[in-house]
Amino acid sequence: METSAVVNLLLHGIRLKQMPRTGWLQRGVPAAENVAAHSYGVTLAALALIDLIDKPIKLGQVLAMATLHDLAEAVVSDIPSPVKLFIEGTTKAAIERKAFAEMTANVPFGGSWRELWDEMEAEESAESKLVHDADKIDLYLQALTYQLHTGNSLLATFWKSEPVFHFAESAEIYQFLKTKAQR
Repeated sequence: METSAVVNLLLHGIRLKQMPRTGWLQRGVPAAENVAAHSYGVTLAALALIDLIDKPIKLGQVLAMATLHDLAEAVVSDIPSPVKLFIEGTTKAAIERKAFAEMTANVPFGGSWRELWDEMEAEESAESKLVHDADKIDLYLQALTYQLHTGNSLLATFWKSEPVFHFAESAEIYQFLKTKAQR
């Protein structure tokens, strides 16, 4: 085993604890959550959704995908939604895929992690669809929390568009959050 490569990979994860989610900073949220906190929120939302959705879903696969979904941001940083509007087609995904591949290249489990990450990015399996829904649920939970605690009017923009969810249960949670935000 290449211990230094494993430690280096784990240090990438540690960087996420110090990396603020830049979309919140752009919207004037003081002390914005970091990427690691978001990844935890996605994992928790995914765990809840697994028990709500009446479909066979592999728990371990979902939790692994949720944990790994933003790991590449340790290298490429958190790219906020407004910036994504200016990035052509699949450029962001290609950059993140390359960063993830480089980060996992020299660890014995790198291949299996890359397979999980690629599956999550493809958004075709029930597990990957659930993780994408959980990612959105965490975003809207955080938006509501910041909106209620700070009164920041810039956060109202989160509720103007209707996100697309893969599962009705996810959409139901979103609608509940949206109703609370618009009170």
